[in-house]
Amino acid sequence: MDVLGNRGKCAQPCRLPYTLIDQNQKILDKGYLISPRDLCTLEYLPNLIKAGVTSFKIEGRMKSPTYVATVTRIYRKYIDLATKYIKHEISEYTIDTNDKNDLLQVFNRGGFSDGHLSSNPNKGLIFKEKPNNMGIYLGEILKYNKNKGLVTVKLENKVSVGDSISFENEDSKYTISELMDKNTNIKSGNISQIVTFGRMKGNIKIGDKIYKIADKELSAEALNSYSKESVKTLLYCKLNISSCQKINVSVKSIDFDLEDNFVYDYIPDVAKSAPITIDNIKKQFNKTLNTCFEFSNIDIVLDDNLFIPTSILNDIRRETISHIENKIIKSFKRTSKTVQHYNLSETPEPQKHLASESSKPQKAILLNILNTNLDYTKLQNPDKIYIPLKYFANKNFENIIGTLAKKAKLYIYMPVIVKDIFAHSIANIITKSFEKFNIFGIVVSNLSELKIIENCKIPKDIELIANYTFNVYNSYTIQELNRLNLKTVTISPELDNESLSEICSTNKNIEIITQGKIPLMTMSYCLLGRSNKCYKNCKKYCLSQNEFYLKDRYNFNFRVVPDNLQSITTIYNSRSLQVDTSELNAYSLRYDLLC
Repeated sequence: MDVLGNRGKCAQPCRLPYTLIDQNQKILDKGYLISPRDLCTLEYLPNLIKAGVTSFKIEGRMKSPTYVATVTRIYRKYIDLATKYIKHEISEYTIDTNDKNDLLQVFNRGGFSDGHLSSNPNKGLIFKEKPNNMGIYLGEILKYNKNKGLVTVKLENKVSVGDSISFENEDSKYTISELMDKNTNIKSGNISQIVTFGRMKGNIKIGDKIYKIADKELSAEALNSYSKESVKTLLYCKLNISSCQKINVSVKSIDFDLEDNFVYDYIPDVAKSAPITIDNIKKQFNKTLNTCFEFSNIDIVLDDNLFIPTSILNDIRRETISHIENKIIKSFKRTSKTVQHYNLSETPEPQKHLASESSKPQKAILLNILNTNLDYTKLQNPDKIYIPLKYFANKNFENIIGTLAKKAKLYIYMPVIVKDIFAHSIANIITKSFEKFNIFGIVVSNLSELKIIENCKIPKDIELIANYTFNVYNSYTIQELNRLNLKTVTISPELDNESLSEICSTNKNIEIITQGKIPLMTMSYCLLGRSNKCYKNCKKYCLSQNEFYLKDRYNFNFRVVPDNLQSITTIYNSRSLQVDTSELNAYSLRYDLLC
């Protein structure tokens, strides 16, 4: 989860190079360490459909038309195949290797990953060698004539004139314009064939790997598929054109079963020479090429000897399409019987804090890390202390937690990610923690945790605090969280002081993170074990007292905190947050500590 990505401002930090180091600057790993391979779910489609998935999203933003067309074609094929398999219309569900290769060809980063869908540890989730398209591996250079630019390779995959290739140590891409088998020009080469590419110069040497990053034939097939595609919404239209009257229009969407009627503000003139005909009108109305609509039927009632300029007919057509389009758009409304709807035109009435106006804000401290070498008896007068859930599951920290419970009100700080397989275990940890310690409440980090808390044997009147991870930016979100019994709400650290001041003035029990290092990303992946799940031969660096950092290309260090309870990693900002709260009427001020 990229924090800036919550508001459409993702700068793609996952595609940048990093060095993983410890507090002694020892290098543990290097490369594009948080760059995931692209997800491919073809093998899982039957299970996903059985599980109730009704829509599959293809991530095509900033991808080529060839990518979108190819991925859509192949997934359409296998969704249909999976549906037949589930209905027992076919006996087996198998993936054609050629289809998988087509997907790899249009875009891949070191192959594909099945993400978090498998029950086994995914050690191939991240591809650290390269952040962009790898293409299909063609082989290693056997010979290279630098003067003539002749590259000889034994092919691992087929290649043709017109395909684009890249070399592992060269940033540029090359289009194959000359392909030879010995001294004979050929149009294509097959697997195991030794071929020579002509006229290629640059940072190229014997032993370098070659990749095909674009297939001319596949691109042509994709172009053919979408250039001819024209799926349009059918419309039925009726025009009543009478002398001395404005034009009456009726339009109906056959696909959406919606209708609209309007009067176009124009009175036809009497024709001086050639009157308008029904065929003329239909001809202009059928010019809908740049829209997603077409008229399947046009009924026209036309008085004799009238004239309408072509520009007016075109405008009537545009107006007709606009009317039905707006009607269709307005028909799509998301409603929920359980959600209370607020009047967005009204500002919520100011509410008083639970504490009196003259009292000081409460002081909450989040101890992201518990350190057995620290003396927590010296902690100065906090009102509330938040301790991450993982420490309540570790007996080695019971004495520290007991000490902290005597210093202030104690709260369990829930993780941002809760994996389904750990939900029952987490509920047990919470229940046992309430039995052992005097706990006043829980900081909730996502909505699913409310269900987990419901299943815990704990007091019903505990305080539930909405963490900043709910991405709260306005009063309406706060009111909805209050309705869910999250009475104290931590505001997003992305807001400026003006926005914070406005929220504090109109809402009670607002908590503001005033100081500390804020998480930039939470990953369902362990950078130390290089997996999304624990495994037997892992070196378990996460259990040590060492500190770990990601160093970026500008030598900024970002603290990495692993959570071995669920194999989750939190990456913190290299710089500390500082918020001036002197003018803010906050109920609680939170300090996030990393020590």
